[in-house]
Amino acid sequence: MGSATTQALAAGREALTQATGDPVALGRDLVAARDAIARNAQLTAVLADAAAAPAAKSALVDRVFAPLGAPARSVLQRVVEARWSKPGDLLAGLEELGIRAMAGADGDRIIAELAAFQKAVSADPDLEYAVGSTLVPGSEKAAVVERLLTGKASAETIAILTALVSRADGRRIGAMIRRATTLVADESGRTVAEVHTARPLDDAQAERLRAAIAGTEQRDVVLTQLVDPTLLGGMRVIVGDRVVDGSVATRLNDLRLALAG
Repeated sequence: MGSATTQALAAGREALTQATGDPVALGRDLVAARDAIARNAQLTAVLADAAAAPAAKSALVDRVFAPLGAPARSVLQRVVEARWSKPGDLLAGLEELGIRAMAGADGDRIIAELAAFQKAVSADPDLEYAVGSTLVPGSEKAAVVERLLTGKASAETIAILTALVSRADGRRIGAMIRRATTLVADESGRTVAEVHTARPLDDAQAERLRAAIAGTEQRDVVLTQLVDPTLLGGMRVIVGDRVVDGSVATRLNDLRLALAG
């Protein structure tokens, strides 16, 4: 991430703290704006142009996104007035800000619900196809999420997931949910550690692992667990972009590759 993008994201997050109104509506508006910009290459180029006058880009936002709520337009104006390292960073930044806006006050509940949905997707190939395939229209994928989770999950979680699955941009659904979970946790000053094991950890094992990761990260850690019998034993731990793979299956595969070489 370039320094310009880092500063632009900081400006966007500051604008979020000043926004008023329904956070879910704000987040949905920001994601909708992101998608509209992504569909229009000329609009993307203009709004991400570091040489363009900030006031001119702000005025363009007012014209193009007049149907959005005033809080979303205010955040969007701050975002486009900032300098981004590249156009793709602007789009990724808007998605991040949308998810952060929808994170709400009950981060623990959203994290648990996102983790539960990720477990369901990883355990059911048909569900993974229904919400993750680029061959399924975004509106149909969003409808699946709403049908499955309405009345069972918070409005924030449903809004985040429908925003993610509606977009057919080649990213795997598991990675998208993992990223969203990380952002929700970060909003409350915490880190998510995703742990894959062949069998569920008991409470004592989970707490020891959580405490060990928290000591390394120097931050409170939320542990989410996914059971994968193909790992045979050991565990794979994912924290942000880092993966520590100590599973038996991986060690055996490494040994086979070494012997074959």
